[in-house]
Amino acid sequence: MQETIKALREELSAELAGIKNQNELETFRIKYLARKGRIAGLFDALKNVPAADKPPIGKALNELRSFAQTSFEEKEKQLQQSPIAGSRAIDVSLPGRPRPVGSKHPITQTIDELRQIFGRMGFSVASGPDIEDDYHNFTALNFPPDHPARDMQDTFFISKSILLRTHTSPVQIRVMENQQPPVRVIIPGRVYRNEAISSRSHVIFHQLEGLYVDTGVTFSELKGTLVSFAKQLYGSSVRYKFRPTFFPFTEPSADMYISCFICNQKGCPVCKYIGWLEILGSGMVHPNVLKYCGYDIERFSGYAFGMGIERMALLRYGIDDIRLYFENDLRFLRQF
Repeated sequence: MQETIKALREELSAELAGIKNQNELETFRIKYLARKGRIAGLFDALKNVPAADKPPIGKALNELRSFAQTSFEEKEKQLQQSPIAGSRAIDVSLPGRPRPVGSKHPITQTIDELRQIFGRMGFSVASGPDIEDDYHNFTALNFPPDHPARDMQDTFFISKSILLRTHTSPVQIRVMENQQPPVRVIIPGRVYRNEAISSRSHVIFHQLEGLYVDTGVTFSELKGTLVSFAKQLYGSSVRYKFRPTFFPFTEPSADMYISCFICNQKGCPVCKYIGWLEILGSGMVHPNVLKYCGYDIERFSGYAFGMGIERMALLRYGIDDIRLYFENDLRFLRQF
């Protein structure tokens, strides 16, 4: 019996040394350490050993079982620390597997391009909170207390005086509150409106505001800035026109139109068959707004403009549904 125990110990040691993966290790466990394994079989045979020989043989069996269990656990730990042990060798000469590389969202691409255009004209970039207070979003921008924009039907109110900003114009106020002229900034960011979602509108969209305040700023400078911007974005052959409009925070105010570059002013669904596309609103900063910010209106004047980024991108890429920007459809996004 002692010779059998010694031979089995040598056998399992040699077999354990050649194990290279977890499957082989499990086979070893079942063969030697399971309830019906070879070591358990020797314990069953112990009952047939003469009484005088049982103590030394029992001790030898216990040592064998302990040795096999310890060796098994050490091998298991070794394989866990080397998960590629026994796997097929890696052929380093094979070409690597290409990994798909993502790209910027078309809205981000449009914002980046606008930042570059206005950056070349000397505008820096400012930002502000998406959650605003009524003062910065409405009051300081010369909105009267009974203005329709203050209604729940148009604005997402968090509390009576806290809301999700409806435009990026509040950042103009925050900039002017903390900086004396000259001020020349653009403000890209998300805005929120309580509107029905359709192909032309969404509850979340992006705007880019522009603000320039200094001594002697004129409407002619505003027009020159916007015309230069339009030609850099849409091409030097683009035609333009301004039409009077009204905004509470600018006076005088004007919408800017460009010739439809899709149909060359012949009329198409994008321009609603009129040959012109409205791209932004603008105007001279209202004196009341300058007063709210502590500026001397006898000394300083300025202009502001604002545009919808989604609308700019819709026109730029010929897309007819704003919802596509928010659906995360890779078939759409991979085109950009």
